[in-house]
Amino acid sequence: MKSVLRLMIASFLVCTFLDQVVAQSGYDLARWAEIPAVAGYEQELTQAIRDELKSLSPHTDNLGNVYVTVGHGAPHRLVVTSIDEPGYVVSEITPDGYLRVQRLPQAPPNAVFDLLHAAQPVWVITREGKRIAGVFAGLSAHLQPLRQNPPKMAHPDEMYVDIGAQTADEVLAAGVKLLDPLVLTRNRWPFLVGDREIAGPAVGARFGCTVLLEAAKKLAMTKLSGTTTIAFAAQQWTGGRGLDRLLNEVQADEMIYLGRLQPPSTSGTGPGESAITVRTGVLLGVSDSTASLTNFASELKALADAKHLSFTPAVSTPPRIASYAKPTPFPERFAQLAIETRWPVTPAETLSLRDLSDLENFLESYLQIPELNKGFQISPVAGGRDFVLADLVEASGVSGHEQAVREKIKSWLPTWAKTKTDAAGNLILHWGDGNTGGKTPKIVFIAHMDEIGYEVRSIEPDGRLLVDVLGGGFAEYFLGHVVLVHKSDGSVTSGVLELPVGWDKPNFEWPHTPRAIDEVVHVYLGTRSTEETRKLGVQTGDWITVPKEYRPLLGTRAKGRSFDDRVGCAALIEAAKALGPNLSGRDVTFIWSTEEEVGLKGAAAAAERLAKESRAPDFVFAIDTFVSSDSPLESKRFADAEIGKGFVIRAVDNSNITPREYVDRVVKLAQENKIPVQYGVTGGGNDGSVFPRYGAVDIPLAWPLRYSHSPGEVIDTRDLDALSKIVTTLARNW
Repeated sequence: MKSVLRLMIASFLVCTFLDQVVAQSGYDLARWAEIPAVAGYEQELTQAIRDELKSLSPHTDNLGNVYVTVGHGAPHRLVVTSIDEPGYVVSEITPDGYLRVQRLPQAPPNAVFDLLHAAQPVWVITREGKRIAGVFAGLSAHLQPLRQNPPKMAHPDEMYVDIGAQTADEVLAAGVKLLDPLVLTRNRWPFLVGDREIAGPAVGARFGCTVLLEAAKKLAMTKLSGTTTIAFAAQQWTGGRGLDRLLNEVQADEMIYLGRLQPPSTSGTGPGESAITVRTGVLLGVSDSTASLTNFASELKALADAKHLSFTPAVSTPPRIASYAKPTPFPERFAQLAIETRWPVTPAETLSLRDLSDLENFLESYLQIPELNKGFQISPVAGGRDFVLADLVEASGVSGHEQAVREKIKSWLPTWAKTKTDAAGNLILHWGDGNTGGKTPKIVFIAHMDEIGYEVRSIEPDGRLLVDVLGGGFAEYFLGHVVLVHKSDGSVTSGVLELPVGWDKPNFEWPHTPRAIDEVVHVYLGTRSTEETRKLGVQTGDWITVPKEYRPLLGTRAKGRSFDDRVGCAALIEAAKALGPNLSGRDVTFIWSTEEEVGLKGAAAAAERLAKESRAPDFVFAIDTFVSSDSPLESKRFADAEIGKGFVIRAVDNSNITPREYVDRVVKLAQENKIPVQYGVTGGGNDGSVFPRYGAVDIPLAWPLRYSHSPGEVIDTRDLDALSKIVTTLARNW
């Protein structure tokens, strides 16, 4: 991950001295923000800080604060930052293996905090320090039409964590226990937005840690008057307990606190408004923007002016200390410093690396640390997957842009497989010459290559992208998160899908309408004009995805995004390998199709072409998802197929009803070949439904999927095995 981040940042920054400083700041911030530190459970981060400062003999108290003191005599300066972040702890383990959670802090940091965790990948941090992969459960959009009062996923009462366990004993065997903390995963993260900003969970919680660690390491080689204590405070989110303790442990004459500024009241900006006018440089927290600066604040501003650094007063409340006793007062000479963060305390919190560098330069001036050159190394990036499904899942290809997925599929097919690509972009593999004398039917198996995402409609005058959605799903799974913009030259830049208007208002409720996913959405790229965005190489027609990674869970289960329909694609690949080059007396076609998510376009083109060539199939087996209610958030009366129990005959969905005689015939073949099978009713449509107009019977085959069309989809790989085996069996025997 570190080498990936270094290469990402270095590829965007020119090699001037200032840019080396910015790049190093970005690398350091990524390093420290990657370490989870839920309030009260900061042990891993505090140990990492102690290791970093071991030459300075750091002190740690029993609350988890870490601090170092250099020098002697007056004045005694205290520079402190908080290191914790909001998150969750395991509060219950259910008999069927799900985790229930309680929020820390117990009051939500903002109105969308819980909702933005829905269907997102998480880590559970065990007592042994292991990071157990999981996902928060999420509703499947296909199962919600006409449902009465579905969960909103916006409160811990409606939140479950899925780590792939099937029983409470499996959870405990994995090392997960009550009180283990949970945070959003940070694999392949954070992301460079534009060429000077960085986004991801906890970046706003760790910018102070980043600059103070650098300053602390330099203090030992600096001759300065008086005493300086640099401190890293725990439990700021749960009442400022660490800060309260430090104020009693360290009797300081003056104090600077580094951390997010909290305005007395908030107002949001979203897709319907112009972008925020971002304040740059170092921010000084003040109670009244019209009042004169205090003596200490005036001295700090003079330091900034001498360094030609932007230094802007911003109205905010002081760092919070909540206690049943009277809180310890701050020193009379007190100041709160920060840098601007966009979408604070969300998965896509964003800040400027130049601002981070300015804060670091200012702090070093305050502490009388001489300027030192900073190096920056680029490391090679390792990559590649040796598992077909993982490789396909991690390839990106939204509707109409499936090229990379198509090439991956071709690379996994055996060398004898001579494929063709038609005008619609469908990849086709055929066995037989079609001259079977009517003894065997013409059969098509079809699985789609595309995934849901967005496409750039236009570039706004303020540099943001106006984007169109490709496919369907819940907007809250994607807005407020980092996205990847895939450019026409094959390169990628990162951005943020902006949150709805008013998201940071206390009583905000996520807008839910029948077509909420289609409402106007903007992507922020860290730019301020159309010209700046075009300089990044972004243009109309570029496409956008949410970052994803295939990750095993417990047992045979796995999480990722775009299992729909990369599992189907993988099943056809495995079946092709099993079938071999010769299928005597058969007429079988495999199609990996395009643009299913936007209206079955690739399948429709293939069906029409085959009909015109007098090669319309007698039977089509569409290989796609069975959107399953195997989730604590869904109603079991509908789509009740359990993951891990075999492939599913998708007997009824919104686009097709399979005659029961053919359902029973597939079940019989599966049972005769000892292939686990299920069948049932679900939502959505399938590629095979465009073939019956030309005389075919559509018999959709599937595998059960939890949390469909989300970043946290969950499968059981045994179902992929069953699916590939039934495809092989049908190709030979139907």
